This record gives sequence, structure tokens and C-alpha cells, in this order.
Amino acid sequence: MNPAQPIRLARRLGVYDAALIVMGGIIGSGIFRNPSVVAQRVPSPALMYAVWACGGVVAILGAFIFAELAARRPHDGGLYAYMRDAFHPVVAFMYGWTLLLVSQSGGAAASAITFAGYLQRLGGWYPGEKIVAVSTLLFLTIVNCLGVRAGSNVQNVLMLLKIGALLLLIGVGIFVPGSHAPVSASPFSSNWSALGGMGVAMIPVLFAYSGWQTSSFMTGELKNPTRTLSRGILWGVSGVIVLYMLVNYVCIHVLGVAGLKATDTPAAAVLQHAWGPSGAKIIAAAIMLSTFGFMSNQILTAPRVYHAMAEDGTFFRFVSWLDPRTRAPVIAVLLQGGFAIAIALTGRYDQILNYVTSVDYVFFVLSAIALFIFRARDARTGAAQPSFRVPGHPVTTMLFLLIAAGVVLDTYVTFPSNSLIGLGILLLAVPIYYAFLHRAPFMPPIRRE
Repeated sequence: MNPAQPIRLARRLGVYDAALIVMGGIIGSGIFRNPSVVAQRVPSPALMYAVWACGGVVAILGAFIFAELAARRPHDGGLYAYMRDAFHPVVAFMYGWTLLLVSQSGGAAASAITFAGYLQRLGGWYPGEKIVAVSTLLFLTIVNCLGVRAGSNVQNVLMLLKIGALLLLIGVGIFVPGSHAPVSASPFSSNWSALGGMGVAMIPVLFAYSGWQTSSFMTGELKNPTRTLSRGILWGVSGVIVLYMLVNYVCIHVLGVAGLKATDTPAAAVLQHAWGPSGAKIIAAAIMLSTFGFMSNQILTAPRVYHAMAEDGTFFRFVSWLDPRTRAPVIAVLLQGGFAIAIALTGRYDQILNYVTSVDYVFFVLSAIALFIFRARDARTGAAQPSFRVPGHPVTTMLFLLIAAGVVLDTYVTFPSNSLIGLGILLLAVPIYYAFLHRAPFMPPIRRE
């Protein structure tokens, strides 16, 4: 590399990597449990499939929007950059701030504790929950400091193993004799009650489908990002929808509605039904693998946002430093790993995750609005048409916007205290953003379109 040229993030990832990053950001431990949560809120297999299918539709609509955003604005930081360029840098900072304090760090910490808990269930020598959690987070932090290719390779392997575990569950469930228990009559007194039950059931489903946006953080390290990211998002989300629908099919097929409602661990119940106690251990190992892969995804993707913030001059400048050899944002990776470890040690991850849905969907709403803004700007300037455009826009984009806004409102009504804390964290970012601007006038100027 020419020493006179500034060091930039290395573009080493293709469509395959992007699709697996998308899937890794979505599939955590939730799919191993959430089918029973949905079964407890709606009374029949048809409604259960309908809820998961509706969640898939919302996910693919969101994927369409992010695919076009990626094609129109292939900028480092992804969603962070969309917020900066569509609205104002303070909105982008609010997003990066919540990633560090809430969603990414809390998600990684919760996954580390879940991983440690399932490791204990498998038996053998066990050094303690927090030691295991911290050790796994530290290991993944070190791996991601070695460069985007090393971090992505680990993430890819874990994601393929995770897909393999889900396919094992699906394959076993399809060939196990199904439950013949009769389906009870619907407890709903009206169609409105049924719709209300489906609405409540949609919350865990939408949470299980969330996470495709993290792939956009990797824009600066994708080959030909205008095409690579949009294709990766669409392929990744489509793959998740197929897997989720099949997992729900085998849970309903093997356990029946009553059995699915009665268990908090439906995936374990399916394999235990097929293979006895050894099946429960196999699913424990699968959930361990899934949570480990999710941790890897969180630590791989989010540091790219903090790096972009630092380059914009709205965060500590040293966070933008790239290792000259690997071109990895090492300081940003260490920052993400450090926050996740701190949260795992304090045990506050459960409380933090309560704020995630309300915060995430606020930015989903803003992402849909950003697409309208970018389309209008590009039309005025005569910019070339992107390689991907949302099918059915503006109707489909507006539909996603309204659904996302509905989720935000629902979380404020259902969980007002948690949602207000999430709102407080968002608003706290505003004075901190301006403090950064006035504290360090020597920082580079904010990048504009």
C-alpha cells in the first residue's frame, strides 16, 4: 500500500459473506423458544402459521427497503450513514449511541450468558457462568481484531453450523410421527379477538426476524457494495423465512398445539420426543452454537458504526484507527467487546434488552422515511437508477413504515417503563453529540453527501 494514501477498510467480502452475516444477525436463540410463545397467544395451527408468515412478510419488506438504501447509498456504516445523510448527523449519532449502550452490547452479553447456561447443562467441568461468558466474548473480540476476513470466516462457519442444527431439527421433526391430539376450539369470542391475539403474538415474531440491518454496517468492507449488500440482504432474509416456517411446522407436527403451548423449550421437546434424553443434549448444543454465532455477528458488525462515527468527528477520534496490516478497526472492536463484557459482568443485560424493540423499530421507521427522501433527492439531481428498487414502492414502503410505527406504539403501551427508558437513552445522545462537537474542534469535519 502506498504510505501516502490513507488506510481504508479492506473490501474483502462478497454476496455469500453478506448473506451469512444477514442470517447471523437474525438467528439467535429465539427461534428455539418463540414457537411456544406464539402458541400461547393464538389458538390454532393456521393462526400460528399466519403470524410467522406475516412476520416474514414484514422482514422481506424491510429487506427490500435496506436493499435499495444499500444500492443508493453504499457508504461506510450502513444504517448509521443513512440516518446521517437523510436527516442530520445527530440522528446518526443517536443510532450509534444506542448500539453501543443497548442493542449490540446487550445482545452480545445476553447471548454470552445464554451460551454459558447451556454449556453447564451439557455437564462436565464448568468454571462458572461469568467466566465462560467473559472468555467467549474475549475470544471473539480477539478474532475480530485480526481482520475482517478472519472475523467473517469464523462468523460464516458458525452460521453454517447453525443452519445445519436447524436442518437437523427440521429433518428429525418431519419424519417423527405427528401428534394426534385434537385441536381445541378457539377461545376467541370474535374475529376482533383473534386479530388482537395475533397482534400480541407478532411482537416475539418480529423480534425473532429482526437483525438484517446489521449487515449494512459492513458496507465499507464489501466488494461492489451497491450490488453485494442488496443481494446478500434479500438472500439472507429469504433463507431465514424458510427456516423459521419449517421449524414451526415440525414443532406443531410433533408436539401438537397443546404440547407446544405447554413447553417453554419446543425445539428440545421435539428432539426429546424423537431421541429421548440424548435429544435434549443435542438441542442444548445447537442453542449454544446459535448463541455463539450471534455473539460473533454482534462483535463483527457494530464496530464499523463506531469507526464511522469517529471518522465523522462525532466520537473519540482514536476509535477510527485501523491496523495498517489487517485494516481492521481494532479500537472499535475492543470498545464493543469491552462494553459487552462489562454488561455481562454486571448482569444488566436482561433489563437492557427490554428496550431493544422500541429503539430498533424507531430507526426502522426512519429508514423507510429515508428511502422516500433519497428517492426525491436523486430524482431532483438526475442520479442514475440504483441496481435494486423496492417492488411496489411507495405502497410497500409505506406499509412497512406503518407496521414499524405500530410496533413502536405497541411497545410504549405494553411496556411503558422500558420504552420510556429507551427513549431517555436516545435523547441523552443529543447533548453528548454536541459536547463532542464543541470538545474537539480539531476533529475532521462531518462528511456530507
